[in-house]
Amino acid sequence: MSTRAKVSAKLARRMARDAARPEEQRDAAFRRVILSIPKGKVATYGQVAAAAGYPLHHRAVARLLHTELPDRLPWQRVVGAGGEIKLPYEAGAEQRLRLRLEGVQFSGKRVDMRRHAHVFRTWEI
Repeated sequence: MSTRAKVSAKLARRMARDAARPEEQRDAAFRRVILSIPKGKVATYGQVAAAAGYPLHHRAVARLLHTELPDRLPWQRVVGAGGEIKLPYEAGAEQRLRLRLEGVQFSGKRVDMRRHAHVFRTWEI
């Protein structure tokens, strides 16, 4: 079996295992990770998913934040890859404003990830 086939098989097993876990358990892990992001720091959807133990579920993080009550989680601290705000129109403007109020600086339309990226220590979550 080639290296590529082994990696593919391993990825397929991981996805099947992840799919077997209840969504509630996965969402609870996402919530714990999001709540661990301190003020003035941000993380990407992919980083949140990986820190929660679900590295291929960045879209599930976005879905959770979309359906969760806005006052329950610091949703503004989760951004797209490279610090991009993914929310359209007023929601994106609100996210940018909330982050600025926390001291987050922007480089153009993106968060300055060199200064404000949160480094997860998964053993602390």
